[in-house]
Amino acid sequence: MAFLDVLFSGCEERTASDIHLAPGLPPFFRVRGVLSPDLKLGLLNRQMLFDIASDLLFRMSGRGRESLLTLLSRRGSFDGACTSASGGRYRFNIFQCQSMSAFGENDKADGNVPSLGIAIRLLESRFRSLEELGLPARLADFCKLKDGLVIVSGATGSGKSTTLATLIDRINQTREGHIITIEDPVEYVHASIRSLVHQRQIGIDAMSFNEALVDSLREDPDIILVGEIREQETIRTAITAAETGHLVFTTLHAGDCVGAVERLVSVFSSGEQDAIRRQVSLVLKGIVAQRLLTSERTDQPRRRIPVCEILINTPAVANLIATGKSAQIYSAIETGNALGMQTLEQDLVRLCQAREISRTTALAMARNPDVIRSQIRAR
Repeated sequence: MAFLDVLFSGCEERTASDIHLAPGLPPFFRVRGVLSPDLKLGLLNRQMLFDIASDLLFRMSGRGRESLLTLLSRRGSFDGACTSASGGRYRFNIFQCQSMSAFGENDKADGNVPSLGIAIRLLESRFRSLEELGLPARLADFCKLKDGLVIVSGATGSGKSTTLATLIDRINQTREGHIITIEDPVEYVHASIRSLVHQRQIGIDAMSFNEALVDSLREDPDIILVGEIREQETIRTAITAAETGHLVFTTLHAGDCVGAVERLVSVFSSGEQDAIRRQVSLVLKGIVAQRLLTSERTDQPRRRIPVCEILINTPAVANLIATGKSAQIYSAIETGNALGMQTLEQDLVRLCQAREISRTTALAMARNPDVIRSQIRAR
């Protein structure tokens, strides 16, 4: 059995979330948030890490050693995803690093082999429902849209990819259409069910998000998932796709809904921003800004739970976006619960009332702690 398969089996047997590999150290597994070494698997040297990295790349793309060196030479790291023999899906990042532990005579690595670190994450083995994820059922309404732009925002590790995978799976289960996903890497594999699904990975199937997005417009899509939009041209193309009758889902690194709007606009020059605001106000359907917290319930196993802010682009909100009155959007979200909106603070109060988190945690996470205090007193 290849050593990579030993690591995958160990991860699945422990129900670990992550595997970390570094030169001069044993493999580390993260179980229920705690990272611990497995000394029984022995110490890893540079050659072993290079062989594991080569195996990961081969399982992802059929490429070998030379391609690994080429990919590392571009940026010093790269992302990917592959499937284990048992069917587990893993995302990985391979990166060059400075070796902190010397092997001396035990390090049999070729002099041309770089010192590598590898982080591997076990992904969900199946698509879970919005309810199972702890997300608002109202997000399912986005799956019924015919066109427009839907954004899921949040920090790295906040569950954006999982949320989008759940929405795409729901569309695949309930609608006929052509879904194209553009990802780096492809994390969740969607088999065509009611929809026809094509998934493209950056670096293997296309050179860039924008190139793949431009290509997709010639491929008769109904729904397009863009893993992330951050460059000006990709944002411009995504807006155009939404304008021309496609439903576009994407992610942004932004802490809240208003921040996501401002992030879209700020990428452009000051001379273009007014026009971009108008375009965004017309094509945007909604934004979900989410974070992950650890449940503080003592009567259940330790688990992660999402807290969400939701913006629905009503005519009033669209006007605020178009005119640059971002500060007033918070008030629109706060009073828009009947329309499917909620603020971060409102969701924190809900979790606090359900005893999922403490009042202290809710206050620490809130943008405006006074809102938490007043709402908890009111209830």
